Amino acid sequence: QVQLVESGGGLVQAGGSLRLSCAPSGRTFRSYAMGWFRQAPGKEREFVASITWSGVTTYYVDSVKGRFAISRDNAQNTVYLQMNSLKPEDTAIYYCAATTAWGTSEYEYDYWGQGTQVTVSS
Repeated sequence: QVQLVESGGGLVQAGGSLRLSCAPSGRTFRSYAMGWFRQAPGKEREFVASITWSGVTTYYVDSVKGRFAISRDNAQNTVYLQMNSLKPEDTAIYYCAATTAWGTSEYEYDYWGQGTQVTVSS
């Protein structure tokens, strides 16, 4: 069974940092583009960042540009989301996802993790 497993979430004060990790089990995702999404309470899931299979190209939603950085280590089959200068509005469940396409819509992603909670206190 293919599964993506996120880790690294937690509680942090505003201005702090967290690094999320995403590693698949059951198969390799080296040839897939990977993305991070988030869902805050009472809101729809939204795109956060994505990275091509090679790691050369990345894309971010405007609200996290300059604060978040997506990266991947294909040798370790792991994708990361470094989150700096966190704000209370970043509080959400964060999901990683894999796609053979390239985009910001959740419908373009084929595999999903269960999510990890990130809570930013003011």
